[in-house]
Amino acid sequence: LTVGLTGSIATGKSFVTEYLHELGAEVIDADQASRTVVEKGTPGLAAVVREFGDGVLASDGTLDRKKLGSIVFANEERRLRLNSIIHPLVIKMQDEWLASIEERDPDAIAVVDAALMIESGGYRRFDKLIVVYCDPAVQLARLTARDNLSENEAKRRIDAQMPQDEKRKFANYVVDTSNGFEDTKRQTREIFASLREDLRNGKAGQQT
Repeated sequence: LTVGLTGSIATGKSFVTEYLHELGAEVIDADQASRTVVEKGTPGLAAVVREFGDGVLASDGTLDRKKLGSIVFANEERRLRLNSIIHPLVIKMQDEWLASIEERDPDAIAVVDAALMIESGGYRRFDKLIVVYCDPAVQLARLTARDNLSENEAKRRIDAQMPQDEKRKFANYVVDTSNGFEDTKRQTREIFASLREDLRNGKAGQQT
């Protein structure tokens, strides 16, 4: 059973993904995948440098993600251009991973965590979709604290993404992380049990 997991920035996607892994799911984090495809010496990094210039590199030749972020979050066109470089590489990596999981364990629940899954249309590749959500005020507080951003900068990053309420419309399951870790774990356990039931009953059914 293939499961897409998405949500806006600072809503708690990574926590839910990690807990699903604890429960027994196979998981891959698209943030990690997006780092891997632009590591030093990769074609992905070369493509980013061609588009954005040597100024996005750190002194050791690796990608300076903070410099790149300051460019793309301030300019929609540049952000979309970056996505057009990174997304195909990440999707290829995910597809190879999913194929390897299916070969090893056809009865696995395989979860791909990716922030822009709905915007890119990539969610359609999965049997089920989980959207991680939280109260907008909680989201803003988490983002400013986590990334040491001003409130205006944090709002700009949030506003650059599809609204949370819009994302929820695509979901088979929603996890609301507003009320802390234990409540989030409870919801995630219930969803995992439902996914296992779907797998047993053969009720996967592609996204439309």
